[in-house]
Amino acid sequence: MEISSYFKLLGKYKYVIIIIVLATVTASYFLVKNLPDEYVSNTQIATGIVDASSHLLDKDNNPNAQSDQINRQFSNLMEIIKLKKLVDKVSYQLIIHDLSSTSPFRRLNHDFKNLSPAAVQHALVVYKAKLVSGEPLSLYNKDENGLNQLLISMHYDERSLRKYLDISRVEESDFISVSFTSENPQLSAFVVNTLAKEFIDYYTVNIKKNESNAVDFLSNLLEEKRNALNQKKDELQQYKIKNGILNLEDQSKTIFAQILAYTDKKLENQRNLASNEGALQNVYAKFDPKSRKYIEQSVNQNNVDIAASEEQLKTLTDEYVHSGFNPRYKPMLDSMQTALVSQLHTTSDKYLLDPRIGKDALVLQAQQLEVSRDLAKYSEKSINRELNDLNAKFSRLVPFDATVKTYEFDIDIASKEYLDVLNRYNTTNVQSKFSIKLVQVEPATPDVAQPSKKMFLIAFSGLASLFVCLLTLFILFYLDDSIKEPSNLVARTQLPMLGTLNMIKGPKPDLKKLWDVENRNKMQQFKELLRSVRFEIDQELKGEKVLAITSIDNGEGKTLITTSLAYAYSAINKRVLLIDGNFDNPGITRNLQPTLFVEDYFRNTSYIERDNNKISVLGNRGGDITLLEINDEKQIQYEFDQLRSRYDIILIDLPSLDSLNKAKEWVLFANKTVAVFEVNKSVSGLHKQYIDYLKSLNNKFGGWILNKSTIISASKKSEN
Repeated sequence: MEISSYFKLLGKYKYVIIIIVLATVTASYFLVKNLPDEYVSNTQIATGIVDASSHLLDKDNNPNAQSDQINRQFSNLMEIIKLKKLVDKVSYQLIIHDLSSTSPFRRLNHDFKNLSPAAVQHALVVYKAKLVSGEPLSLYNKDENGLNQLLISMHYDERSLRKYLDISRVEESDFISVSFTSENPQLSAFVVNTLAKEFIDYYTVNIKKNESNAVDFLSNLLEEKRNALNQKKDELQQYKIKNGILNLEDQSKTIFAQILAYTDKKLENQRNLASNEGALQNVYAKFDPKSRKYIEQSVNQNNVDIAASEEQLKTLTDEYVHSGFNPRYKPMLDSMQTALVSQLHTTSDKYLLDPRIGKDALVLQAQQLEVSRDLAKYSEKSINRELNDLNAKFSRLVPFDATVKTYEFDIDIASKEYLDVLNRYNTTNVQSKFSIKLVQVEPATPDVAQPSKKMFLIAFSGLASLFVCLLTLFILFYLDDSIKEPSNLVARTQLPMLGTLNMIKGPKPDLKKLWDVENRNKMQQFKELLRSVRFEIDQELKGEKVLAITSIDNGEGKTLITTSLAYAYSAINKRVLLIDGNFDNPGITRNLQPTLFVEDYFRNTSYIERDNNKISVLGNRGGDITLLEINDEKQIQYEFDQLRSRYDIILIDLPSLDSLNKAKEWVLFANKTVAVFEVNKSVSGLHKQYIDYLKSLNNKFGGWILNKSTIISASKKSEN
């Protein structure tokens, strides 16, 4: 698909497009020329949401951290302004003004312009009552429904007002902008100012009331929590008084310390008892009579040792004397003497003690130990008794401790609840006193008319209609897969192109006079294109003579082209044989009325005479018959060989390819086959089998002839 084809399509319908655009512009002009001027009034309401001076007592005074909350607050305020009850109040005041003023904003509609004074007065009473109560008109009440229809006719109803009402936040500022557009500057200003006033009053009365209710609720809840906390404390105090508890924790610590002290005393007393008992037993052991023998035993042992030493000294002295005072014995004698002296000294220095000397002291010591032992034994009973009393007191404190802890836990929970409610009460109370206060910065005033949009609307309508036309043609062009140019056919079929013939307008031409001088200008374009096709066919034939001409579908003009080619070849002094091979629709036979037919010639080998125009015609009688049913292939081939020798070119008008074998039988005897394709027809899936057949012919297929085209210059042969 080439974009140039789209521009050609636009060129084809350019006058239609121009007419549509001009008609649209003209209609738009008459529609908008009587449009009234538009007047816009605007006012701004300061909210205090992002005003830092209004949030000095806020806990978190950080605008960035509160951006989401700020956006939600502005959204809530703008939705409140759009409430139906507020817009209805504006509607009531507008209609009351128009019904009671000598200079109304709008005149009554023709359906209500003849209202009687009583009806007008009744309407004013109802509207004023609804304005005070803030209630909407009931559509189920016939009277109020009529009054609602009056609002609608004046375009004062909620839907009409909201249509021209614009409410938005001014960028990131603290202001909400309220604008209204109408045909009357006083009306626009009245709507804006009235809506701003009703909104501020509604917010002050209702929103502040909600804040006051919240503070009162928290105040009551705070009182309940305070009473509950005091009650818990009183219960704990009464329990301590009843059970004599001053400080349970200090008492338990004191008793536990006493228990530890008495336990230490008990252990110390047991150690003293054991030590006194052991010492007393040792004293009693010293009164044993066997203890007096130790002195004699010690003296006897020393005497035995001295006697033995004297005996050894005597023996050595005898040996020393008998040896003639041999110096060898001298050291031994000296050593023995020294040992004997030492033993004698030991015996003389030994302190000897008699046990009976300290008997009185031992008796006194034993008496003291007995007294200490008895004291320790009797003290243990007193200590055990005190320990039992202290353990009993400590065990008695355990249930008291559990009960007191339960009371203290309840008091702790009640205290936390009280403090939480107190914190919320203080926060809400502060916020209610320092919350945002809505203020109308300046009242709206009547303003000049807005720049007219009439020319813009007219220009827009023209551009829109032009765009619609271009889009419609583009869609048709995009969805149109018909063949418009030779290149389209070559791209679709992948087969070569011989040439193109233009559409012949008017009545069917007389082909016998096509090459006459008087028809030179009238059919000049067709003649030039036909000559180009003739030349391309000669290049394809390369000296061969039999050319078969077919098409994919019926009615594509192949019969006219075949006949035209016959006259074109006769114009260059060629001997031409024109054969009508279409048994289903023998158009050449009907037009030229030949005297010899295919059925007779291929059966009897009749002689064909040429007419004065060097064209011989071989027609057919039609009917349900095929070429090979006339004679066998060998005989028909022989006859074609004879014809080749007698004629310069043989043109065969074949049936379309959808006739199956009827066309293919003629192709067997042709040197080349060409196919005619009509412009603006599509190559569908059903044609694929015929195109595949033409491709299977290989070099025997010469190419396409595109018929009924609107091109001006002759086309050249195109190949894949």
